[in-house]
Order: sequence, then structure tokens, then C-alpha cells
Amino acid sequence: MRPGFEIDHIGIAVESLEKGFTLYKAMGWKSMHIEEVPSEKVKVGFIEFGNQANVELLEPTSEDSVIKKFIAKRGPGIHHICFRVKNIEQVMAQLKSEGLRLLDEKPRVGAHNCKVCFIHPSSANGVLIELSEKMS
Repeated sequence: MRPGFEIDHIGIAVESLEKGFTLYKAMGWKSMHIEEVPSEKVKVGFIEFGNQANVELLEPTSEDSVIKKFIAKRGPGIHHICFRVKNIEQVMAQLKSEGLRLLDEKPRVGAHNCKVCFIHPSSANGVLIELSEKMS
């Protein structure tokens, strides 16, 4: 086991947060934290679980949103898995040195004001992987 990696959330592309939340509401959740990430052209709804992991519902806010394109091509569903890390720059450098393809040269700001970057699915068994570090 590599220390320092924890599951942060599973990102699920949805047509609308309200529609996507229906399942979780039926399972007993009363609410979700919602915020907009203009740089990514999405509204996100976080559903908290007891083990500090979340489900992140991703609703596109623009026709040219990556999430809108994802839904058009594949339909709603799992978009990515996010791992929480410490010192994201160091983790990125290590992964690049191991030959993994990253979608970002340096971290960008994501939801919850975290530093994030993505590992290309071609380097991750066909799954888009997000790395996230909470900023102080």
C-alpha cells in the first residue's frame, strides 16, 4: 500500500443535480453541498459518506463543457475517481518520472478550492483519475 493516497470521491456525470440526487434521496440523504466551478463549466453536488469519501455529481453548465460532451458520447455515469494526496506537485513529478501521462502540467484549482490534476485514462487502465490536495 502506498501511504498518502485516499479515496476522495467518485465523480458521476449527470444531466441535472436534481435528477442525479434522486437515488441518494431515496437512500436517505436529505441534502448535498452544491457549488459551481466556472473554470470547468460544471455545477457539482457532493454527497458525503461516513468514511470521508464522497460521491460528486457533475452537471454541465455549458454546451462546451467536458461533462456535456461526456454525457452526449457515453450517457450519464461514472466520469472519474479522485484520490486525495499530500504535496500534489511531488506526486505529479513522481508519476511523470514513472512514464504516466498527465493531463495537467501543473495543478489547477478545482471544487472546494483544492489543487487538482488528472491522469490520462491511457495510463490508468481506461479510467480518468483525479488527484486532489486540499489547500490550507
